[in-house]
Amino acid sequence: MNFTKMNGLGNDFIVVAGERQLPGNAAELAIELCNRYFGIGADGLVYILPSEIADFRMRIINSDGSEAEQCGNAIRCVAKYVYDNGLTNKEEITIETLGAGAQKVQLTVSDAKVQSVRVDMGEPILNGLQVPTTVDAEPVIQHPIEVDGREFRFTAVSMGNPHCVIYVDDAVNFDLNTWGPKLEKHPMFPRKINVEFVTVNSRTHTDMRVWERGAGPTLACGTGACATVVASVLNGATDRTATVSLKGGDLLIEWNESDNHVYMTGPAAEVFRGTL
Repeated sequence: MNFTKMNGLGNDFIVVAGERQLPGNAAELAIELCNRYFGIGADGLVYILPSEIADFRMRIINSDGSEAEQCGNAIRCVAKYVYDNGLTNKEEITIETLGAGAQKVQLTVSDAKVQSVRVDMGEPILNGLQVPTTVDAEPVIQHPIEVDGREFRFTAVSMGNPHCVIYVDDAVNFDLNTWGPKLEKHPMFPRKINVEFVTVNSRTHTDMRVWERGAGPTLACGTGACATVVASVLNGATDRTATVSLKGGDLLIEWNESDNHVYMTGPAAEVFRGTL
């Protein structure tokens, strides 16, 4: 199996192209290959497949073997891969994902290589039961949740995958490893959840740290950054266009008022290639 190791702001993936469909043992492969000590090491295993409704189809298996419906950093990596490797010569393409269908992707190209990627992440889902949570409200804003005697308040957003955004005084130094897994698996979230801890610095800038469902702490989360800006607008904390600073770098997020779509712009990079 030939693979390419790629990352979007440090959120890293093993990218495989050329298969016609997702292998039946993809979950077992992801657990084995994503292991950072006995495998290649990654947050997820990504397959680039044919699509009947888009230029390409992306399937992403988390490091624990579960499948993610959507991943903003992975879709930028896929976009860079298909252009840089000559699978397309178009600078505007579509990529199909489980959670959002055919997504429009714009490539910024220099010297025949993709430098940045702008992705139409679609409309946010704000109905609590559809995110899904057990809260029957739309939107779910600053809803209380208790874990081990500590109360948090979350805003729920789905970007094709579920997120709860929690505001804290210091997101950069927040104890992810203690609270992330407990919130991810809380009974209020029937399909588990991605957890974003956020500090608002200004109307156009937030810090965010993430505990990803099925992967744990990662250096970046594109859908989480989108959910952060949507939640921050709903809470009156930021403008509709803002920069989200993650541990691995910055993403520019726009929640467009005219079409209600969220747009994410950021980089992707190839790290190395190998054969297993």
